[in-house]
Amino acid sequence: MPIAAASGCSSGDGGSSSSSPATPSSTATSGVGQNTNPYAPASSVSAGARAMVKTASAGNLGTILVDGKGRTLYLFEADTSTVSTCNGACATAWPPLLTSGTPSTGGSAQSDLVGTSKRSDGTTQVTYHGHPVYGYAGDSQPGDTNGQALNQFGAEWYVLDAGGNKVDKS
Repeated sequence: MPIAAASGCSSGDGGSSSSSPATPSSTATSGVGQNTNPYAPASSVSAGARAMVKTASAGNLGTILVDGKGRTLYLFEADTSTVSTCNGACATAWPPLLTSGTPSTGGSAQSDLVGTSKRSDGTTQVTYHGHPVYGYAGDSQPGDTNGQALNQFGAEWYVLDAGGNKVDKS
């Protein structure tokens, strides 16, 4: 069942909950299909765990960025720097990809484009090409791209290509 999100930014503790559905083929293989709760904190990473950013094929969207379990990653156009503006209810619908340590890359994801940024709650969020990256709670399995071009929490959300650019097509 999809998450209904209210418009407008919200502040709070940057909680998380996401995963992604799949039909596209993917270079992402670890953990695919292991998350049975689509609203569990799929894009967050356990304490001491390093996040991974890699690529997968997503049909007409081309090669896009996914997390280590094959779930689609998105950028939020309201973020104008590496610091996230998505907190509270926003971060529940669009959970940040969190990491402990330096994130790794796979597929055609470029390690020189991966970075991190501190969130308002003190956690560390993965960035790619200067954009904080997020999952989407409306994606229920790896490969889903249900968040593509949605306008929620005051701005639009887009998947990213391997160069870290928004993919502006549906």
